[in-house]
Amino acid sequence: MTESGAIPIAGRAAECPFDPVPELYEAQKDEELRRVKVPSPMLGEFDAVVLARYEDVKTVLADGALQMGGSMPYQAGNLLSYDGPEHTRLRRMLTGSFTARRARELKPQIMGAVESSLDEVEKAGPGADLVQLFCTPIPTLVICELLGVPYSDREEFQRRTQVALDFDTSREEQMRQAAEMEAYMAELVARHSEAPGDNVLGRVVRDFGDQLTDTELAGIGNMLLIAGHETIASTDDPSATDGAVEELLRLCAPATILPRQAAGNIRVGDREIEEGERVVASVLAANRDLGADDESLDRLDVRRPPQRHLAFGFGPHQCLGQQLARMELRVALPELFRRFPTLRLTVPHEELDYRTNALVFGVSSLPATW
Repeated sequence: MTESGAIPIAGRAAECPFDPVPELYEAQKDEELRRVKVPSPMLGEFDAVVLARYEDVKTVLADGALQMGGSMPYQAGNLLSYDGPEHTRLRRMLTGSFTARRARELKPQIMGAVESSLDEVEKAGPGADLVQLFCTPIPTLVICELLGVPYSDREEFQRRTQVALDFDTSREEQMRQAAEMEAYMAELVARHSEAPGDNVLGRVVRDFGDQLTDTELAGIGNMLLIAGHETIASTDDPSATDGAVEELLRLCAPATILPRQAAGNIRVGDREIEEGERVVASVLAANRDLGADDESLDRLDVRRPPQRHLAFGFGPHQCLGQQLARMELRVALPELFRRFPTLRLTVPHEELDYRTNALVFGVSSLPATW
């Protein structure tokens, strides 16, 4: 057993937040599993096995014995609150709404959201904040349409989801925001129960409403809202778009894998995670542990052949909306650079405020000119 100092859940380097902390690179070289202290405002400091190799992370995330283990406050209907058969049952109700085919069908709506957001950027003129006017509105508009949420509510949703995804927010504040969101979703579910709309939440109410409580339906809506609102984050050649999107996802690994807990012993090669141990898996580090010896995967190269990555996780809790996220990025990024081909930052990149302690990595603002 290898023991070392503390490693934060997100594990991003202070000098370059796109890179893992040095300890994660060191953990990739360890022959034994590394046990560390993990500071967390939600869970308090806890002991955990840290995983940083690609194959180790993939193997463990696929193991049914690795469970959420109370990493998030319980919320009925939220897939992150369930493991095993109950998780599978709920996930099957939603899978059909998030296939690659469904994402393609949504492309016109995504394009509409992108165009309207770009219009707002252009109105604001050079110096516009791309996070406020471009990155945030697009996924919010798309997910609100999927859920049948009125467009007028998007600003309040954005505020609440930012709180829910920020590791620096107190557990009490997160619980308060969750209660407010649940109350709103309960109203939305009631409306869909009377007249189910042609959207994800409406279809779930129509097809599975007799199998779910109203509380579970509200929880499903809240989960999809939080999961879907931050997919546009951080090539004007359309043929290179798909590869560029995958390379950006691989290098940035924006979504942090929540801590899990072993419900039984888990084999990792010739090593073992013992029942009851917590596990922190770094997809950020794992995504750098792939290539040939003569190629550095610490460098962004949108022209490189697509590499395997775990940016959307793996196994039972793999991101349900990954195809929708990919489609949003494939539409939004080319359109942004087509509209503003001379786009550039108005501040040195060292001055950007990176949200390294949020559940979804990104920047607080991105002032740009053209």
